[in-house]
Amino acid sequence: MTDEALDLSRLQPALPSPLQPAEDERFARHGVTLLLKRDDLIHPDLPGNKWRKLAPNLRAAAGRTVLTFGGAYSNHLRATAAAGRLLGFPTVGVVRGDELAGRPLNPSLARCAADGMRLHFVDRPTYRAKASPDVLDGLLSLFGECVVIPEGGSNALAAQGCTELGRELRGRTGTVAVACGTGGTLAGLAAGLGAGQRALGVPVLRGGFLGATVEDLQREAFGAPAGRWSLDERFHFGGYARTTPELHAFADDFEDRHGLAVERLYVAKLLYGLTVLAGEGAFAPGSTVTAVVTGRPEPEPS
Repeated sequence: MTDEALDLSRLQPALPSPLQPAEDERFARHGVTLLLKRDDLIHPDLPGNKWRKLAPNLRAAAGRTVLTFGGAYSNHLRATAAAGRLLGFPTVGVVRGDELAGRPLNPSLARCAADGMRLHFVDRPTYRAKASPDVLDGLLSLFGECVVIPEGGSNALAAQGCTELGRELRGRTGTVAVACGTGGTLAGLAAGLGAGQRALGVPVLRGGFLGATVEDLQREAFGAPAGRWSLDERFHFGGYARTTPELHAFADDFEDRHGLAVERLYVAKLLYGLTVLAGEGAFAPGSTVTAVVTGRPEPEPS
C-alpha cells in the first residue's frame, strides 16, 4: 500500500470537537460550570479518543497488517476494524476468552468481522501474557508480519496523539476529566494542557494499577512526567463492562436533562463521578470542569 493510499485525511475527522455547556444545577449550586468536550462527534466509526490514539499508530503502520487486542465488547477493536475497512489495510483482533470461539458473535464482534477483521480467540492466561515474547511470536507465526498495537491502543504514539486534546482545551477550563481504561488518553491529555490546568482520570476498571501505567506512558512518550493529573478510583461500578441499576438510572436522568445519549461503560461512570465530586466540594466555586465524552452508546440490535 502506498503512502497516498493511507492518507488519514480520507477519514475526514471533525476536529477540533465541539465544546458545549451543560447547565446542571448539581454543579451550579456549588458555583461550578460543567462543559462537555464532544469527542464522540469526531467520526461516526472512530469516535473520540479511539481516533486520537489510532491515528499516529496507523501512520507508523503505513498500510501493513495491524494486530491488536481487546475484550468481547472492545471499542478499540471496533475502531481498528473500521479504520481497516475505511483505509484498506488488513486487521487482526486477538480477543480475550477462548470460550467465545464457535459461538454466535455479539454485536460488537460481529461489527468487527463485518469490517474485515480476522478474530482470534485466546484463553485468559494467554491474554494476560499478551505482551510476552512467546505469545507475540506465536501470534506472528500465525498471521505473518504485523504491526502490533497494544490493548486499548495505548502506547507512546497514542499518548502523543492525545496531546492535541489538551491543546484544544488550553485556557478554556480548569479541570478536564476523562474516563480511563488503559491510560493513554489521560497521559496525552495532561501533557497537552496549559499552566494552571489539570487532568482527572476516572478509571472504569478495578485494580489501582493505572497510575503506574500512565507514568510509564508519559516517560515513553515525552521522556518525563508531563502536566498535572490525578485519578479517582471510586467510580468503576464493579469493573470493566460492569454497571448497576444506580448507574443506569443516573445515565437515564442525565440524558433527560441534557439530550445527550450517554454511553454506559465509560461516559456514564465519568459523569457520575464528576457529579459526586461536585457535591463533595472537590471543585472550587467559580471553576469550570470539562468532561470529555469519548464515545456514544451502541445502537440497539434490529
